[in-house]
Amino acid sequence: MQTTVWRIDAAEPGWETGAAIREAAALLRRGELVAFPTETVYGLGADATNDAAVARIFAAKGRPADNPLIVHVADKRQLATLVADVPEVARRLIDRFWPGPLTLVLPHRGTVSPRATCGLPTVAVRMPAHPVARALIAAAGVPVAAPSANRSGKPSPTTAEHVLADLAGRIAGVVDGGPTAVGVESTVLDLTTPVPTILRPGGVTREELAAVVGEVSLDPALVREGETPRSPGVKYTHYAPAGEMTLVAGAPEEAARRIQRLADEAARRGERVGILTTEDGRHRYRGPHVVVPCGRRDDLASVAAGLYAALRRFDQEGVTRIYAETFPEVGIGAALMNRLRKAAGGRIVPGDSA
Repeated sequence: MQTTVWRIDAAEPGWETGAAIREAAALLRRGELVAFPTETVYGLGADATNDAAVARIFAAKGRPADNPLIVHVADKRQLATLVADVPEVARRLIDRFWPGPLTLVLPHRGTVSPRATCGLPTVAVRMPAHPVARALIAAAGVPVAAPSANRSGKPSPTTAEHVLADLAGRIAGVVDGGPTAVGVESTVLDLTTPVPTILRPGGVTREELAAVVGEVSLDPALVREGETPRSPGVKYTHYAPAGEMTLVAGAPEEAARRIQRLADEAARRGERVGILTTEDGRHRYRGPHVVVPCGRRDDLASVAAGLYAALRRFDQEGVTRIYAETFPEVGIGAALMNRLRKAAGGRIVPGDSA
């Protein structure tokens, strides 16, 4: 299969109804797969009401069959066609955070493919903030199921080039709207529980949610090892580069001392070593290692925005072992650390004290 690429400059007049959007939307209506930008990462879209189209997502990604998909809508009215009820708590969250990186889990009406919900009685829905995503969904005229547009388990794509590196020849097309802004996926919030429960931290923080609805809990699997995740897909390894990653905890100076020692030891064993740090921390490292700075420590949103591109850089450099600094788990830092733990398969060691 040849993968068509449409490049869209949202600053140009008329792009919303131009040939690129029309052609990509027509492919979605025909049951084909089209990747597109959201404010978080690129999504791999299919008509959420079409069983065969949704099945193609799982095949293209190599995605486990019990990993539900998020359904994307173009406007708030479309939500009523998907869910059995929109409770007051959902209305408050929608008024505050839609369009945006917040996914709500609610009982469904049976209008989406059971492949998208993996047979669960609930559906996960969000309205993306990216204008290209909403224009495409509106033109298609159907709700669009869209996980991240990468091979399952690999770092999520934040550019069209990342999508093509993983899925060229496997999907019908990619709408290239430039780099994404947030860089980590949406927050998934379960509203079927007595207290709204975060199943996956993401672009909307727990603190922001609590300011609107009061108490917000975390799925125990996010805070305790060995717990079974309530969201089936969360149990799988995600976001992982090819090289084995280890997180090194502690203050930046302590982490840097141990990372330098471990990196030097690995290099002596013949490994190609990568180090994930920040722009303000790169000066702490020396030697032949692949040092990739990612944002600034005093701006965790910038670290989150660059994380997946940094992990993909290690793959491009042929790195076999990666050591990464850690970050405070406040605000967007909770989502950032969730992704780093997943990428590292839970491997974390303390830094070296002075």
